Amino acid sequence: MTMISVGQTFTEKHTLAQSEFNRFAKLSGDDNPIHVDPEFSARTRFGKTVAHGMFLYSLVCGALAKHSPNASQVSQDLMFPAPSFVGEEITISLRVLEFDAAKNLTRVETIVTRPNGEIGLQGETTLSLRAA
Repeated sequence: MTMISVGQTFTEKHTLAQSEFNRFAKLSGDDNPIHVDPEFSARTRFGKTVAHGMFLYSLVCGALAKHSPNASQVSQDLMFPAPSFVGEEITISLRVLEFDAAKNLTRVETIVTRPNGEIGLQGETTLSLRAA
């Protein structure tokens, strides 16, 4: 976010893949079958594998790093209102809520939206901006 203004929004699309869920499970140690076993998941109320919440958060972190390469997270609040499923094309949205130039801090809304409009991740982060 080179020029920062309140209301400024950045969006990215990403299609969730089983291979990503599997790699994330190995990295995180969270190998719950709801994330990594399509046959098991097919027999649950979800019907297919579900993204790890922290995997969705990692996609948000990647988007933040892309759009604010000179920033570091000071805080992050998260909720996961609805599951996000393998094969879905999600939208990652970052919207500037507040910018404090004196403290060099910006508050950003972070949302992951499913194709049907449901929110899979909703949060807010505070970024500390460093000089480029």
